[in-house]
Amino acid sequence: MSDLLIDRQVAIDEPQLPSLEQLTLWVGCVFSRHPEDERLELTIRLVDSAESQTLNRDYRGKDKPTNVLSFPFENPPGMTLPLLGDLIICHNVVAQEASEQQKPLTHHYAHIVIHGTLHLMGYDHIDEQEAEEMEQIERELLASLDIPDPYNE
Repeated sequence: MSDLLIDRQVAIDEPQLPSLEQLTLWVGCVFSRHPEDERLELTIRLVDSAESQTLNRDYRGKDKPTNVLSFPFENPPGMTLPLLGDLIICHNVVAQEASEQQKPLTHHYAHIVIHGTLHLMGYDHIDEQEAEEMEQIERELLASLDIPDPYNE
């Protein structure tokens, strides 16, 4: 997806972070399912546990780090900008989850990026039907990248 613009921000000293090319591939996968969406710019910030915990506490009322936070951008009245929003991804949590789930780190990162991008596009998993729809989309997108079903125990 040539028009896709990702601002990759690295706020942690960690050698195993996904590259801009990987992030672009994973986000592009979501956009391939929604070619009508013209919001082709987003920020992906890779952070440590402290930053994730602060944001999760301040914006969600949960005082612990989390794998991904999604902050959709809302256009000001009368303006249309191509901004989708921001993803804040906590490397420590993603790495710990990948280890616990015995998955390759890149596979789990792909899942987290796809999951977060779907949130930015308005998908949610608050009720069971929405969760099933979102998880099925994640499975299909990950399968297109030759990544196994992340929900298969």
